[in-house]
Amino acid sequence: MPSRRNIKGWGALSLAVGAVLVTTAGHCPAAPGRPGPATGATASPGSALVTVSGCGTGGPCAPARHILLLSGTSALTGRAFALDRRETAGPVGITLRTPGRLTDVTVTDQRGLGVAGSASPDGTRWTIEGALRADARYTARLTVEEPRPGGSVRRAARLDFRTARAPAGERLTASFGPSSGRTYGVGQPVTAELSHPVPESAPDARRTVERALVVRSEPAVEGAWHWVGPTTLHYRPRAYWPAHATVRVRSGLDSVRVDDRLQGGPSTPLTFTTGDRLEAVTDVASLRMTVRRNGRVVRTIPVTTGKAGYRTRGGVKVVLGKEPLVRMRGDSIGIARGSSDFYDLKVRWATRVTWSGEYLHAAPWSTDVQGSENVSHGCTGMSTEDAAWFFRTVREGDLVEVVNGHGEPMTPFGNGYGDWNLTWPDWERGSALAAGPGRTRHASGSLLPAL
Repeated sequence: MPSRRNIKGWGALSLAVGAVLVTTAGHCPAAPGRPGPATGATASPGSALVTVSGCGTGGPCAPARHILLLSGTSALTGRAFALDRRETAGPVGITLRTPGRLTDVTVTDQRGLGVAGSASPDGTRWTIEGALRADARYTARLTVEEPRPGGSVRRAARLDFRTARAPAGERLTASFGPSSGRTYGVGQPVTAELSHPVPESAPDARRTVERALVVRSEPAVEGAWHWVGPTTLHYRPRAYWPAHATVRVRSGLDSVRVDDRLQGGPSTPLTFTTGDRLEAVTDVASLRMTVRRNGRVVRTIPVTTGKAGYRTRGGVKVVLGKEPLVRMRGDSIGIARGSSDFYDLKVRWATRVTWSGEYLHAAPWSTDVQGSENVSHGCTGMSTEDAAWFFRTVREGDLVEVVNGHGEPMTPFGNGYGDWNLTWPDWERGSALAAGPGRTRHASGSLLPAL
């Protein structure tokens, strides 16, 4: 609780007692033995309110995520006021209960680091984005613009709160990909592999995890996580990453209470950069591959793609790696030895786009039909010279697209990075977070809303 000395420091700033309500989203019945929601109660002098909510509609309350003990200061009372200890399962928010709007909110942790958040469209609520650390102290500094006849007045106050210790339990960490410190193409997704499964049947735990996995890029772009499975998430922008961007990924799970079984542990952060925007588009109708760098055509290559029965997958793929020499055998894709389709070849300048063995590579045995006929077993073949150029030009994360073909579409997951074949609405549906309409995301804990 703040000392008298700290309170005096706020003597010139004031906010009406009870004007700030710390809440979580949603409402639900209280669990047995647990205090119920304080919604609708009246604040008494020297007090404020915390609601127990965040469980959604129907069903019992979810396990608590944060246990808060709050205090604050007000020049109107000249003393600190304490709030009751309450349990809350959803995102922590600060809601204005008097006429006016929040014109500035800054939330910091005990180390002085800003906590990201977002404002409601009407400026009456600030919601912290991301999980809070257990056993930690936080400070919210607020400025409120209150209407007055002939104008308005700004008042300020401060709320201090801390979270309870996390329960003993297993540690949940995240391993991020791709490798840190390297440069990738603009199509490279970010991956997160969790040390323990978080099933779809635990949506509150998934939301806690997802809020804690933070991705920032310079320049900034809109993006979202997508749950591929109980232990795997992918992150991609709405469109591709900008060329020459810096992408930073970190986990805020350390010491966060995920559920009654799991608490977060430390994870190694990731930073990578992107290079030029390089796209290779193969038009099966014309059997030409057009390579563009930052929108400008740099080479057009005659190719051959999969013949009947072995059609090349359509859609957008991402370069997974490059092998200067690889042995390709028909039995690796189910072609029996002795069959007229069987092959066993050492292939040069092979650029891989699926884990199952689809490459763009040198095919000197088919140069006479490249650009006019499909004769491969699913790969994209070209001359040795063109394949060597392509091999030297592309990097992991660059984009390879096949259009106007007859093959099955590239799957989004499981055989490489087909993430870009999902529309943005479909991608967002794989997120555990449901962003409210009109909600704006901010990269810092400070807000000066233009409402």
